Amino acid sequence: MNEEMGDNHLSLNGHLSVDKDASRRRHKSESAVPASPTKSTGSNGFLNPNYRKGSMYESRSTISGVKFDDPFIDETGLTLMYSRHEKVPLKDFSMEVRAAMDIQKYLNRTVLLLNMNKVSLDEIIDDILHKMLDGSGGKHSFDQARSALFTHDCVHQLSRTLQCTSVSEGGGFDYDQNWICAMASVPSIQTRHVGIGRLRHPANLGTSSQEVQFVVVVLTPTKEKGTKNELETGRSFATIFSDVNVRLDLLEANTEEEFKRILGHHANSLAEVQKMATEKVPIDESDVDSSKCRCGIFRGIRDDLRRRLPVYVSDYVDGIVGPKTLQKTISTTFFLYFACLMPSIAFGVLNENNTKGWLNVEKVLYSQTMGGLFFAIFGGTPHVVLLTTAPLALYTKIIYSICEDFDIDFPAMYCCVGLWNSLFLFLYSIFDLSILMQWSTRSSEEIFALFISIAFCVDAFKDTARNFGEHYNLAACSQSPQQYSQVLNASNHMSNGTTTVSSVINVTMTTAKQITDQAVTECERDNSLLYLLLLFGTLWLGVTLYNFTKTPYLNAGKREILADYALPVAVIVMSFFGSYVFRDVNLGKSFTANKLSLDIFQLMPLYKLSIGAIFGAMGLGFCLSLLFFMDQNISAALVNSPSNKLKKGTAYHWDLLVCGFINAGLSLLVFPLGPCCLTTLSPTLKVRETRLTCILSHLLIGLSLLALEYLAYIPTPVLYGLFLYVGVTSLYGNQMFERVMLLFTEQSAYPPNHYIRRVPQRKMHLFTMLQLLQLVVLCGFGFAPYAYLKMFFPVLIFLLIPLRHKVIPHAVDQKFLKAMDSH
Repeated sequence: MNEEMGDNHLSLNGHLSVDKDASRRRHKSESAVPASPTKSTGSNGFLNPNYRKGSMYESRSTISGVKFDDPFIDETGLTLMYSRHEKVPLKDFSMEVRAAMDIQKYLNRTVLLLNMNKVSLDEIIDDILHKMLDGSGGKHSFDQARSALFTHDCVHQLSRTLQCTSVSEGGGFDYDQNWICAMASVPSIQTRHVGIGRLRHPANLGTSSQEVQFVVVVLTPTKEKGTKNELETGRSFATIFSDVNVRLDLLEANTEEEFKRILGHHANSLAEVQKMATEKVPIDESDVDSSKCRCGIFRGIRDDLRRRLPVYVSDYVDGIVGPKTLQKTISTTFFLYFACLMPSIAFGVLNENNTKGWLNVEKVLYSQTMGGLFFAIFGGTPHVVLLTTAPLALYTKIIYSICEDFDIDFPAMYCCVGLWNSLFLFLYSIFDLSILMQWSTRSSEEIFALFISIAFCVDAFKDTARNFGEHYNLAACSQSPQQYSQVLNASNHMSNGTTTVSSVINVTMTTAKQITDQAVTECERDNSLLYLLLLFGTLWLGVTLYNFTKTPYLNAGKREILADYALPVAVIVMSFFGSYVFRDVNLGKSFTANKLSLDIFQLMPLYKLSIGAIFGAMGLGFCLSLLFFMDQNISAALVNSPSNKLKKGTAYHWDLLVCGFINAGLSLLVFPLGPCCLTTLSPTLKVRETRLTCILSHLLIGLSLLALEYLAYIPTPVLYGLFLYVGVTSLYGNQMFERVMLLFTEQSAYPPNHYIRRVPQRKMHLFTMLQLLQLVVLCGFGFAPYAYLKMFFPVLIFLLIPLRHKVIPHAVDQKFLKAMDSH
């Protein structure tokens, strides 16, 4: 190795060789016992290449007397060896918690052989394996380990190694010839083993290892999780041995204790050096003060407009110009159309039931069209999806329940709550309070996103339970067949009776017929079964098409088109099945379509409210404004996350101001408030930064008002199946959900991603459990059967932020939180 060259890295090697000399001497370890001579072996008990069984060459190899077939050798004794040189990064001891843990854990357990007087690779490996495994694994483990470490049982060449390389001046790279790390996974061992041998004299172990003085052997169980496998463990030790100064110190160590002390000391110092290299050094005063909260008046709005106005024209042009742009614009337009239309209809049905007809499907569609168009034209982040959400429908029901309890006029109260909500939104945007969202971490955002997903699923399953209660779980379904059978039996026994008995039979038969008719009219279990079929069929078809890009079918372009149109295709196909294929099963219309009328565009008189009701509306409006504040800012933060690679800048304060104007206008007309930003859909729209998709989709929603009579034929289970689809697809990319799944996942299947590398497993699971506790409390308030308890769930959503910064750090260290909870 050229020690003065930079750009050092580890190289994972697999060596390639073809054994053409069938009579080559077979290597035997010290404990090897030759097999008994057979037809396929010579007098020495080893492979006889001239032996043939029929027309097939039978390769029978032995290691320490253990025989096994080698299916990779052909009739002539040739075999191919697959090899590749692959760069792997050095271990980051400052970030990857497993790196330091490996060194500290194995310092006391590492097998050390100092001043080995060996020159043969076979003898060196045998000595290390004997000391590692003789006390635990025994002879069988030794044989398996040796077979895994070498490329071939009769070729003494290591199969998987780690070495340090550096770029040479003349091109290519130079190997560090001073050390080598051999790795293997062994089925019969239960724990990881590390052995280090220091040679008394440098040994020539191959073309890339001509002056080796250190040999590191790493063995791991076959079923071991990703952060603990042989490569990850080998990287930990190889990173230390890549430092020439450490190797010089290790050569001078006289005892095993001194050897281990040098390894542990260097691991700690390396972590400090790497930490200093990754820390950001402020380059000017603005960087130092950027983390401080500097709220002002209209400052945030001015900054938002300064960023977004220069690119306003491009927001339209970018939806037309570019390769595949029109295709993406059209597909996204229809995606948004169905993604907004179907939930709007479903929430319209829900609101109509909750408000006794005051807020119906027609009003929801008007609200969606006007609010969506206004935000698409004047909003600062037009690619944020606006939609009436489950929490908003939940809060509408709370307002109606309070009005019923206190005998308050609902339209006037609803209008007043909406106006107070808008006033608070104006204040939040004017005083730049969106800057508080800089303390909103990934944890708070993902808890809120999961809450909305759960709300979608709860609505779907509630309606499913209602359908089963009306059509399946009925007394007529279970009792009438038995009663009818008893009546028939009684009539058969009394068929030859008197006139009095005959009259009794007639009465009984009449009663039986009435019971049977009642069972036929009320017991409709086919209705409930079709409901389940359409509900989960919509979910299955939508998710299958959504993930179609991960399949090998068709080609990339067609797979992408199917994934883009997953939602509309699922709705259309399942609606066809429910309305036409199974038309004999009467599912009924999802809602009652009234003729369009301009009478709904009337301002609500607020004079009907008392002073107490107005101040009560202020409290409700404040809680509602927190819901809009969190939903709007979290949705915008998720959409503007670095993973989406948006380039035109953010507009948090301006978007909040626009939402305030939208809510004020809708409140005066007693239309459903919002539309609110939909967190679960916003991150799924990975399209160009354009306003055209939102404008065109909401124009289509407005035209859908002319087809309400036909839209009513969309089966209700399809609408709620869409809810499930939105809830399930929002789980993709949700890190909290991924960590929840790790609680039930075998450790060997853990993905070696960044937070698993950097965070101890116990701390990771502790943080996940704390997040689950917050989610359970939020759901407890949000889905409680008491309206006065439900009204505080927006406040709890806001309290997630201070809870994350003031309470959670007492249980989980900041460096671990940074790894799991940063964007």
